[in-house]
Amino acid sequence: MSTENLSDVTTGTSTTKAGSDSTDDKAGTDNVGYADSRDTTEGRVYTVSGGDWDDVIADAAHDERMVINMGPQHPSTHGVLRLVLEMEGETVTQLRSVIGYLHTGIEKNCEYRTWTQGVTFVTRMDYLAPLSTEMAYCLGVEKLLQIEAPRRAQLLRVMLLEINRIGSHLVYIATGGMELGATTAMTLGFREREEVLHLLEHLTGLRMNHAFIRPGGLAQDMPADYREKVTEFVKTMKERLPLYDKLFTGQPIWRNRLKGVGYLPVDACLALGVTGPVLRSAGLPWDLRKTEPYSCYDEFDFDVPVDNGADCWSRYLIRVHEMHESLKIIEQCLEKLEPGPVMVEDKKIAWPAQLSIGSDGMGNSLEHVKKIMGQSMESLIHHFKLVTEGFKVPPGQVFASVESPRGELGVHLVSDGGTRPVRVHVRDPSFVNLQSMPAMAEGGLVADVIAAIASIDPVMGGVDR
Repeated sequence: MSTENLSDVTTGTSTTKAGSDSTDDKAGTDNVGYADSRDTTEGRVYTVSGGDWDDVIADAAHDERMVINMGPQHPSTHGVLRLVLEMEGETVTQLRSVIGYLHTGIEKNCEYRTWTQGVTFVTRMDYLAPLSTEMAYCLGVEKLLQIEAPRRAQLLRVMLLEINRIGSHLVYIATGGMELGATTAMTLGFREREEVLHLLEHLTGLRMNHAFIRPGGLAQDMPADYREKVTEFVKTMKERLPLYDKLFTGQPIWRNRLKGVGYLPVDACLALGVTGPVLRSAGLPWDLRKTEPYSCYDEFDFDVPVDNGADCWSRYLIRVHEMHESLKIIEQCLEKLEPGPVMVEDKKIAWPAQLSIGSDGMGNSLEHVKKIMGQSMESLIHHFKLVTEGFKVPPGQVFASVESPRGELGVHLVSDGGTRPVRVHVRDPSFVNLQSMPAMAEGGLVADVIAAIASIDPVMGGVDR
């Protein structure tokens, strides 16, 4: 922040910060409530504290209300989310979400890496649906490059995304149930999620943070027995998913705990930009896989679950139904898949090169090393430069979005024609959906705040980035 703009920025309170004088000599102004500054080797840094939190506490001091912190280390806040609650008895009169405890600077880090290396950063945002973020990022890069991944790569992407979607929804049931006292939900949800993670590890090499979807296609093709493994997974999930209906959908305690809680009608969803299962629970069938299809989704036969309850109960029903629909998509992927490349043919973009693994399962085989070294100096130099410098992307900007398990996930990319992005910004659905917490919780009981958070299913890695 430049010093000339400092006079335009206040912390929103007329009181001085604790431990500071009535004048702020460092900021160069006699007005109170401004940010302190200090000079570092990287320039001047401003520390903004307090904001209007002091006003909140002062407002609660003269009546029967009290202000409490839920989080950031709380078992029911889906990670390091802090909720500042103003309470009157057990009724929530005001709620504020405080974020930033998991900030990792992923977007800024991407601007100092090649376009391909950016995948390894964005996959760590929404760590319950890493493949969705990889997909959105790579679709944006491919739009700038004006290329399209081979058909086999597109179908495999869809298959992996739907497997990942099932795993994400299972964590919603497991953690949401545990937070509301249904410990059996946690046991069963994580048991089924292990099936998802075992399968993804077999297909991509990693349980999470795969970096498997790359600009131009996939890092590598599927293992030889992928059809058997995926078919076995679908069979197992079809046998186990009905158990959740028996345990929860028909359970009067579970139903009464969620029905009418966290109410958010469709007009409020649209005003706040809420998407995903929360929006569909309010009656609007907005799913980018149907409304704005990408990567062959328009070829698949599946339904978009919708309900009009607009409460936690409807969001639960929708996510359970979505898992069944994902299984249908996975089966159709297996039917459509045919042999073919999984990366574009352009050798100036395709990375990594077609590698051969050594007999120990690691590194490159001696035959492959001999082949690279023996072809030509030019090909070796090209391979080295592609890996270290990366490929150039034409100048321009683009926005690409996918339907993640939590809603519309978009990526805005800006290129100046170089091997690194100028700007990477992600529209994470958890970040936007958290805006709805006050509307869901204010006027309700503090116990219902837990159910409302669980129904949003936020991932703080995506919120803070």
